[in-house]
Amino acid sequence: MQSIELIVRHKVGLHARPAAMFVETAKSFSSKISVSKNSRTVDAKSILAVLTLGVGQGDTIRITAEGPDETEAIQKLQNLIESNFGMPDEQ
Repeated sequence: MQSIELIVRHKVGLHARPAAMFVETAKSFSSKISVSKNSRTVDAKSILAVLTLGVGQGDTIRITAEGPDETEAIQKLQNLIESNFGMPDEQ
């Protein structure tokens, strides 16, 4: 099992398009992947679950992956968040 803590910097956090991109990326892996904010943990492959976390700009999340492609899953999701979901940061 691998996990990483990251700060979400996108202006809308993990909502709308960034959340959809996050979930689609998570779904591309066979590992079990979860995302946590504070003490709440949800399935990273469920758009509704991810949206219920209410992750906003500046929030810290923990991504955990367990399975045969856990290392690659963590890396891809980290890259997605650190690249600001490939979108310009309009602050």
